[in-house]
Amino acid sequence: KLHIYNILPQQKIHATLNTQARPLVQTFTSWKAPVIWEGMFDFNLFDQRHAEENSSVALTVFAVGRYLDAYLKTFLTSAEQHFMLGLPVTYYVFTDSPEKVPNITLASQRNIKVIQVQKHARWQDISMMRMRTISEIIESEIRHKFRYVFCFDVDQEFKGRFGSEALGDSVALLHAHYYKLPKARFTYDRNPKSKAFMETGDFYYHAAIFGGLWQNVKHLVDACYLGIIEDKLNNVEALWHDESHLNKYFWIHKPSKLLSPEYCWDQSIWDKRDILVTRLVWAPKHYDTLRMHQRTATSSPSPDLHHQTNCLFLMVALSVSI
Repeated sequence: KLHIYNILPQQKIHATLNTQARPLVQTFTSWKAPVIWEGMFDFNLFDQRHAEENSSVALTVFAVGRYLDAYLKTFLTSAEQHFMLGLPVTYYVFTDSPEKVPNITLASQRNIKVIQVQKHARWQDISMMRMRTISEIIESEIRHKFRYVFCFDVDQEFKGRFGSEALGDSVALLHAHYYKLPKARFTYDRNPKSKAFMETGDFYYHAAIFGGLWQNVKHLVDACYLGIIEDKLNNVEALWHDESHLNKYFWIHKPSKLLSPEYCWDQSIWDKRDILVTRLVWAPKHYDTLRMHQRTATSSPSPDLHHQTNCLFLMVALSVSI
């Protein structure tokens, strides 16, 4: 079962937010979760409250293959300028080339931990297998040191405050390209054979950012990984890989806080009327070179892989049920 651990009582969160300040955008969901937009909050109140609560944040990011060279330095240096300033933060950098992780200057109570991971042949597998890796690091280390976990894609750059107002029990991000579209155009996985299958949903969430209390993030990544493994056993791959499974998860387990697209904005979108500040932006994508040596076709599992995934399926199922 999913347990939501309340650090900040919901009524206090609502009292802190001025939802009337943004009348032209949606500021609450049907289940009364706030959608965070510029102008709705006094950041000093959030910073003070989280300082009093001794809040701490682990940030996970994967920089594998050419993504390390293309994006990691910009991601980390910009995070030091804008991400959760004033709070203890450790960046968990997962990479296949630890020796290439750049040295950057860190503020007080800020650290980097580099963890070597396997480089998968397909970028889709890198994306999907991060769920297992995040679960393992939460279990072995993060749960003992940090209250919150935020998981990021590396091909992004912080441009403005990304602060304590974004912390919550279970935090999802509205996808910049879909938040204004009708649900019929959301790219959920429509294949009934996939565990990510959805006929409808609330919003379309972007897997570039998700977070929350470590207990809830671990439940999320375990559930998504279980769905991915079940699909692999059935020779199925969700349309948008781990993002499809994440959307299915948040449909069943509603997030307690949503981040507006200003927290992950694509500057190529022409309609910027709702975006008063860009806190994080998509970096230029060069998939033609970044992925040129990676296979893109889906192949059937080998007998050895089938045995491994059966074992993994059992292990993850046990952890989710507990």
